[in-house]
Amino acid sequence: MEFGKLPDITLADFRFPPDPPDNLAVLAENPSPTYPHWYTGCTGWAMKEWVGTVYPPGTKPADFLRQYALQFNTIELNATHYRVPDSDTIRKWKEQTPADFHFCPKVLQTISHSKHLGIDNGQLRVFAAAMSELEERLGPCFLQLPPYFEPSQLPVLQAFLNQWPRDLRLHIEFRHPDWFVQGSLDAHTAAILQEKHIGTVITDVAGRRDVLHLRLTTPQALVRFVGNDLHPSDYQRVDDWIQRAGTWFDKGLQEMYFFTHEPDNLRAPILARDVFEKISTLSQIQTRGPVLRASAPSQLGLF
Repeated sequence: MEFGKLPDITLADFRFPPDPPDNLAVLAENPSPTYPHWYTGCTGWAMKEWVGTVYPPGTKPADFLRQYALQFNTIELNATHYRVPDSDTIRKWKEQTPADFHFCPKVLQTISHSKHLGIDNGQLRVFAAAMSELEERLGPCFLQLPPYFEPSQLPVLQAFLNQWPRDLRLHIEFRHPDWFVQGSLDAHTAAILQEKHIGTVITDVAGRRDVLHLRLTTPQALVRFVGNDLHPSDYQRVDDWIQRAGTWFDKGLQEMYFFTHEPDNLRAPILARDVFEKISTLSQIQTRGPVLRASAPSQLGLF
């Protein structure tokens, strides 16, 4: 991910921001689950470099998804940003994943980057119909607004949300700096999302600390965590997330989706393992995560 990338991360301020006060009300409105869920995943499964570490030695590309889903319980599905999968592809995805696995599809680019967010080109209907075919394997979709989509275009976003199917969960990633005020998401925008039961995407990246806004508008959180090649700060930031997530779970958070990004995606499973091991120390959290093999190729520097 190039968004928010810094050439020198020593310039980054990695201090974790305080919780927005409105989060408490959002979480208090929902009954606290007995066993909340934590989902940990990466951004793709087509990684031949993972054979021998994430995947068993000798794994063929046709089995990558099956092996990925045995290690992780979710995936940031970026493929749907570029094309709508056909029914046969979706059927195969479902057959190759266990019942507790969730796909989190990125909304089609011809929707997210079109002038009217796809409400006048028929793509929204096509995308939603295809994602519905995932059935119980479908987690929240997420709409990544382009950097030039600014608050003056809020009416366009509202029109889009009015057409978004109510039976599909959605989270929105804002990127233009003007959406953020005093370290949090604009209050009016957050109120609209909360009313419509639309979630936010919280992005933790070195060069854009404003997008680490921490504003919840639903009892589900979706975090895109961008690491820096397993720099020690990556692990400290994970510690901060585990602490904050524990507080949110105590207050009523029902689900957390946490996606690890690392350069070229090679080392993302290592950070995901750290996340999983740390979240497993919290009581009554339903989760599972990767158990990497010790026969890691030396070029990955996994161990």
